[in-house]
Amino acid sequence: MIDKETVEYVAHLARIELQPEELEKLSRQLHDILGFIDKLSVLDVGLVKPTSHILPISNVLREDEPHICLTPDKALENAPGKNGNFFSVPKIIE
Repeated sequence: MIDKETVEYVAHLARIELQPEELEKLSRQLHDILGFIDKLSVLDVGLVKPTSHILPISNVLREDEPHICLTPDKALENAPGKNGNFFSVPKIIE
């Protein structure tokens, strides 16, 4: 079991202030976590393929179909500044 002194030392390194009851609780929780990891270490995972997620992930995409585009006049309708068919913005690079 991880003793309270070890938890207190690690908390000090992490600059975390823990109350005495929190030290006891965290010590028990860390002991349980390490026990679970020990159980996992005896499993044969040789046939398990490495994954980045435990569940399959797929994106939901729509078909890329052409639609009616905005006209330059309509796109620039509310623009604060325009120059011909382009947006006009202040120069930020010297």
